[in-house]
Order: sequence, then structure tokens, then C-alpha cells
Amino acid sequence: QVQLVESGGGLVQAGGSLRLSCTASGINITTNAIDWYRQAPGKRRDLVGFISSVGRIHYEDFVKGRFTISRDNAKNTVYLQMNNLKPEDTAVYYCTHMGFWGQGTQVTVSS
Repeated sequence: QVQLVESGGGLVQAGGSLRLSCTASGINITTNAIDWYRQAPGKRRDLVGFISSVGRIHYEDFVKGRFTISRDNAKNTVYLQMNNLKPEDTAVYYCTHMGFWGQGTQVTVSS
């Protein structure tokens, strides 16, 4: 059974930083892709970026240069480092793998 648990969300002022974690069980993140999505109130769930099974990383244009995806193989955890946060980054952030989703973590950026 695959389980994904996000953590690290919170309230931050514009320009601030947060690091989200996605800790996996039931899969080995070194050989599996993990995607990050986000969903703002009243909006669709959008892809933020992903790290592939071979370590290739992709970012959507709206986070390029501000967000960084990495992974800690020993902890079986994928991170989303978010810098220079903007109010429009306010959303629930999810990690996902092959249709399995975490519960999400709320990120709120105040102006």
C-alpha cells in the first residue's frame, strides 16, 4: 500500500520561504517519480513540478527560479523548497505517485 504524507505548510509573508516534505511508504522514491500539485480555493489542481524515477526534475513556468525539488533517499522523502513566495502561491500542496495522493498541506502567503 502506497502512502504519501505531506508536511511543512504554514503561514508566511510574501517573500518568505517554506520547505514542504513528502514522505513515502510502500514505494522507493529512488526508483519512482513523485509529482507536486497545488490547488487554490475554487481553482483546479495544477502541476507544480516533478522528479522522475531517474532524477530528472521539471518545474512549471510559474515556479521556475523560485521552487526547488529534491529528495533524500535515506529518508524516502521528496522536498519542495519554496522561496520568494507570493500571495498567489496560496494553495493546498499535494504530492502524488501513480494515482496515490497525500492529504495535502496548506500554504498561505500573506501580502
